[in-house]
Amino acid sequence: MDEFDQQYEAFKQLIKGKTPEQALGMIRLFGMSEELAKRIAERHQQETIKVREMTQPGSVVRNNRETWYVGPQEGDRCWPAFRDLLSGDGWDAAALQSLDDASTKVVSMLDHPQERAFSTRGLVVGYVQSGKTTNFTALIAKAADAGYKFFIVLAGMHNGLRRQTQLRLQDQLVDQVVDQWHALTGPDGDFEPPHGNPAAFFAQSNGQHVLCVVKKNVPRLRKLKGWLEKAPDYLRTCPTLIIDDEADQASVASKTTNPLIREIIDLFPRGGYVGYTATPFANLLIDPASGDLYPRDFIVNLPKPEGHFGTEVLFGRQPIEGEDPEDAPDGYDMIRSVPHEEVPLVRPGRDELDDFVPEITGALRDSVLYFWLTTAARRHRGTGNPHSTMLVHTSVSTLVHESFKEPLEDFRAEVAAALKAGDEAVLAELRGLWAEETGRVPANEFRETATGFDELLTHLGTVVSECRVILDNSVSVERLDYENGPVTAIAVGGNTLSRGLTLEGLVVSYFVRGASTYDTLLQMGRWFGFRKGYADLPRVWMTDDLRDWFRHIATVEAEMRRDIDRYLVEDKTPQTFAVRLRSHPALRITAAPKMRDAIKASSSYGGQRVQTRYFRTHDAAWLRANQEAARGLLDDGIRLDGARHEDLSLQGRAGRHLLRGVSHDSILTFLSRYRFHEKSMDCDTRLLGDYIEKRTRSANGGSLRRWNVAVVGRAAGGSAERRYEFVPGIAVDRIDRARQITEDPSIADIKTLMNPIDAGIDLDLTAWSGQPITEDMLKQARLAQSPDTGLLVLYPIDRTSPTTRPKRVPLDAVDHVIGVAMVFPVPRGEDSRVDWYSADLSGVLPDDDLDDLPEEDVTAALYEGQL
Repeated sequence: MDEFDQQYEAFKQLIKGKTPEQALGMIRLFGMSEELAKRIAERHQQETIKVREMTQPGSVVRNNRETWYVGPQEGDRCWPAFRDLLSGDGWDAAALQSLDDASTKVVSMLDHPQERAFSTRGLVVGYVQSGKTTNFTALIAKAADAGYKFFIVLAGMHNGLRRQTQLRLQDQLVDQVVDQWHALTGPDGDFEPPHGNPAAFFAQSNGQHVLCVVKKNVPRLRKLKGWLEKAPDYLRTCPTLIIDDEADQASVASKTTNPLIREIIDLFPRGGYVGYTATPFANLLIDPASGDLYPRDFIVNLPKPEGHFGTEVLFGRQPIEGEDPEDAPDGYDMIRSVPHEEVPLVRPGRDELDDFVPEITGALRDSVLYFWLTTAARRHRGTGNPHSTMLVHTSVSTLVHESFKEPLEDFRAEVAAALKAGDEAVLAELRGLWAEETGRVPANEFRETATGFDELLTHLGTVVSECRVILDNSVSVERLDYENGPVTAIAVGGNTLSRGLTLEGLVVSYFVRGASTYDTLLQMGRWFGFRKGYADLPRVWMTDDLRDWFRHIATVEAEMRRDIDRYLVEDKTPQTFAVRLRSHPALRITAAPKMRDAIKASSSYGGQRVQTRYFRTHDAAWLRANQEAARGLLDDGIRLDGARHEDLSLQGRAGRHLLRGVSHDSILTFLSRYRFHEKSMDCDTRLLGDYIEKRTRSANGGSLRRWNVAVVGRAAGGSAERRYEFVPGIAVDRIDRARQITEDPSIADIKTLMNPIDAGIDLDLTAWSGQPITEDMLKQARLAQSPDTGLLVLYPIDRTSPTTRPKRVPLDAVDHVIGVAMVFPVPRGEDSRVDWYSADLSGVLPDDDLDDLPEEDVTAALYEGQL
């Protein structure tokens, strides 16, 4: 460290939280040269800006304030010890740097521990099974080094999660610098008030940091509150940080737990509250004016860790606004279908509980056999987590859980005996299952080593014999225990396995449990997480409905995180922007009591392009109806609207036609006739129609009253078989759109219909001649040339659509397919109400900001930057 660095380190603590001018003034008091004083002040400013401008994690900071925390300091003990522990456990430099940056960002948004009074409330949004505990452990370590003294961790609602959290914090935080910490709680019991006066207890801690890990359980929280109330003098001066793990659970809209948490927070005049959750839907819908736990000061998106299996990775999602459809993830081919007719065999009706016995057949049999195969393959590889777990989750009923024990153990004994006897039929079944699964998901695509059946067979008998069937629920005595050697287990359970708790080495899930809300469904997905050493092997068996629900939620998550990132400007706060959450026809966003203060938000199709992706290729009537709808649109445009027909082949763009000046009535008629596939959530006929109609009635004279309709095909090749005629004078050769390989051959998923450049087919783009045309260029050109005109594009797709592309197969439809894309101009002040929800910010916005806006447009104005 050179002389200047030494000088800077000497002044760093002194000038924390100061403006550059204040820092320079303080340094001058020490009589050093003006040049050196300015260099130190400039270095301080650069360090401050670096923290505030971190791109990961994204955040919203209150009041444009200068941060007081610029990262770990020389002399810190808790964070360096934790960092070194992770490094020794195999964390690479990039992962450690990401954790360092993320935790520094969060600490920088807390209040300085030496301020006389403060109350910070923030929210950190992670991913399910993504290492949130590691992130808040880093936060606690850095906050402790910075001067916070008392730490309360609210660790979910179940003993298993509280114990798991306690053990992690004890091992990774307390035991690493044992002289710095005093733990109020241990792994074997929740909080119990220590003997004697709490004021004396805190006095005897000799300035150590105090850690308390407690369940969100009313009796425990009451005990904690009652004990703390006996030491008001200590609490008055103690900088305290409360971490609420699983912050959407019990902390929001609970009549008993929520008030207790708020009362405990209010005991600390110098306190911060930070919620951590992967499902923040309820937290984002709290009324900010109610004084509740709304994250009024900051919201942070944690970066997605490298190698994490999240919702969109497994299930894929729809493209979000402004995203090229090719960039939207499709999901790995790891989801397997449980036929609806098999569900009653594993999940009884209410009147069948007493006598129910599940049948180990069909998809359940396949999933169990595959679990044993993949466990044997992992043993052969000898890499990754030593534990191997399968999750069976079909019901919340403990009676149902108990009913699985004997059939699964009988099946295990049957397969073990067959393997020992060399049963050819069983071996052929296992060999075929392994060949099918490894063929669909090759190991080399995940940089894993392929394992042959004969290689794993040497371990298979031992795996099956050692496998345990464990019932883990609220009444079971035997629980999953990963602390005493490697575990191979089929875990059958319900709520105790559905939130927070990590199932070590989870590789197979059989999941048919129903759910009614986004957050409940996501938290049940224990298959999310890291799969180092076996990234090619995880599989999830579920119904097709559940798979589609998870895909929808992946889209909601992406939009939610984009909304948080969209408002990354320093003069915005969670009290001046509201994150929008898309609704679903069959699922609620969160439980009804948690949505009582939410309002319908305004969103729009403005500036977007939507396109059909799914088709019923085996439904001839459906396909013919769409052909007739397309012909009817062009006929109405020419005959009724007097639209001007342009054959673009005359301009050198063969295979393209354009009608200019089609009425919005003809567009609405087409939308009423054309049948969008129900999986095409962005192409909701009702929402599209409502949006168009509202735009045509807008106060500034209306827009979208006129449309341009294009036909895009191939240039004529001279083959009459290839031609597709819509109406006389408008005919093109059909295009090819191959389908992706899917479980259901009756539903074709072509992924991308529209060439992005087609979004400007009705525009003059000569100003950008020779340049790559971006979506922003197209939006600018439409705003300049056709700001009030929409574009609808029709694509005639050949029923066969052959392909040589990998992971694609011919379309193989029973008739030709009509694809549709719609391009909407960016609205000029208009918006349309669609089914989105957000927090109601009207109670916390200044009244003069709202005076000139109708009530229903208040939320819309937030998104359009008017407030």
